[in-house]
Amino acid sequence: MKKNNMITPEGTRDLLFEECLARRSVESKLADAFRTRGYNEVMTSGLEFYDVFDPKYSGINPEEMYKMSDRRGRILVMRPDSTMPIARLVATRLKNHQLPLRLFYTQPVYRSNPGLAGRLDENAQAGIEFMGASGIRADLEVLTTAVEALSSCAPDFRLELGHAGFFRELAHQMPVSEEQLEDIRSAIETKNYAALDTILDTLPQTAAVHGMRRLPRLFGGEEVFAQAREICSTEKAQKTLSYLHKIYHAVQDLGLGERVIVDLGMVQRNDYYTDIIFTAYTEGYGDSILMGGRYDNLLAQFHCPMPAIGFGINVDALTRIALAHGHYNAPSAAQILVFGENGYSIKALSHARALTKQGLRCETSVAQTRAEAEDYARSLGIRRLDVVGDQITEVLL
Repeated sequence: MKKNNMITPEGTRDLLFEECLARRSVESKLADAFRTRGYNEVMTSGLEFYDVFDPKYSGINPEEMYKMSDRRGRILVMRPDSTMPIARLVATRLKNHQLPLRLFYTQPVYRSNPGLAGRLDENAQAGIEFMGASGIRADLEVLTTAVEALSSCAPDFRLELGHAGFFRELAHQMPVSEEQLEDIRSAIETKNYAALDTILDTLPQTAAVHGMRRLPRLFGGEEVFAQAREICSTEKAQKTLSYLHKIYHAVQDLGLGERVIVDLGMVQRNDYYTDIIFTAYTEGYGDSILMGGRYDNLLAQFHCPMPAIGFGINVDALTRIALAHGHYNAPSAAQILVFGENGYSIKALSHARALTKQGLRCETSVAQTRAEAEDYARSLGIRRLDVVGDQITEVLL
């Protein structure tokens, strides 16, 4: 007995009519923003070998991946992330291509989320990867592209800037295990101060531990940089702060003003981020709609070392926001219904094709009688019926 043939799997959903229109519109706007910046589209396989997403480098929990095996017994996963497959693609098919590479994608990713997480397991994503370039010019190009792409779909967003180097520099100075470090990362990411204090209270109270305790509280505007200098005990940390300060002012010059926020407690779960990291939020959606950063060490894992930076945008989130704002309605009815009398079906199809070439939206009727065709047209709000016989008669309904 079939028990599940009438439902969708948990974490997935079907899209209907206006939802499809909104999704395609969002994807089109984002793709246009990427193309005008010189980015070229790529698509990666929906199935990848598990090795591509080695948790040691990807930061993706194996339990979050949908796994299966091929006929040789090798473990496959449904693509949980787009950056690492594109890194694989660059290291193989594009390894001799002129650098830098500007690539963009629009494709779904699959993650198994806990039932109460409120997140879908299948998510449409769009984003860019800028590979083979480093420095402030490359970073600002990607940030500018992110701003322009979001502005085309959700102009009321807030951009948050951080740097992976702060957490890493402090972590290197602390005597903690990998498991403890992950717990610290999780507590900072969720700004769970109580949990963070509980962990840090068990450690020797060094300057690094003090800095880690303050990290999630370093959130805001210009004042954050003055506060952060107090925990920058090394020359490397000071250079990191100075660079982020420069990026912060440059992004403000894009006209975002108070919508740019510094968050030194931003610690992404993806361990491949090395330097600047950023995320974006907007009203009407409780999670981030964009996430990205620099990952200069990732391509070395594919034997093709080069600097890189990129971001991914949650297309499903932007689609829901557009629908909530009433930007898309259910598709309107066809303008014309074409009914062919007995023996005139081919003529009716030719007439319908001629109408569509004029830019009109029409349907061809499969009704057996003119009366049935008229009833069908009225039920859908189609205002004109073209009856095709020896002559073509236009009937207004």
